[in-house]
Amino acid sequence: MLQDRDLDGLVEEVVRKRRLLGSLVSQTYDPEPLICWRAIEAMGLAARRIAEDDPDFVREHLRRLYWLLSEESGGICWRAPEAMAEIVRHRPRLFAEYIPIVVFLILNLAEEDLDHFRTGILWAIGRLGALAGDHIPAVLPAITSVLNDSDPQVRGMAVWCLGQVGQADLLRDRPDLLSDEGTVGFYEDGHLTRTTIGRLVQRALCDGPVEL
Repeated sequence: MLQDRDLDGLVEEVVRKRRLLGSLVSQTYDPEPLICWRAIEAMGLAARRIAEDDPDFVREHLRRLYWLLSEESGGICWRAPEAMAEIVRHRPRLFAEYIPIVVFLILNLAEEDLDHFRTGILWAIGRLGALAGDHIPAVLPAITSVLNDSDPQVRGMAVWCLGQVGQADLLRDRPDLLSDEGTVGFYEDGHLTRTTIGRLVQRALCDGPVEL
């Protein structure tokens, strides 16, 4: 179902067999990135449906994802920030307490752990978008500081994140990023694509659509 992106069918299956919500977490370990991203996408949609009748079940799932960020869990889920954000953005009122938890991961994780999670956290903050607004000033320095990172994936996700949370104007003083040809993997509309940091800057600064 993930391979075919049969999200409607998959959501119905997960709603009937709720334990499959946990199985989607397992799919985020798949070596194929497209499967990982579609599992995250499906998790958000399925959690939205389940939360209509049983928000506590989803809340427990969010707690487990947060626990899976630590080595104590015995099986670190490298995609936990993205999964948490995707769930919360579908039901922000029900799970509002997790908005600052996701946003402040960029400050609260140990540096050695942050190296592994940074791109995912930047995506998660951007995915929350305006929902994260009140907390952005506190983490803005942590986001802007990695615009100079040696890894183009990190730079690109920082650019995308700033655009999503309404801070794109900060990029106007960075013409070096506009001409940055570093490539970035990007999941959008069910597909993985590769684009450049410069194109992500263009999109963040433009009101209209910019093809990646």
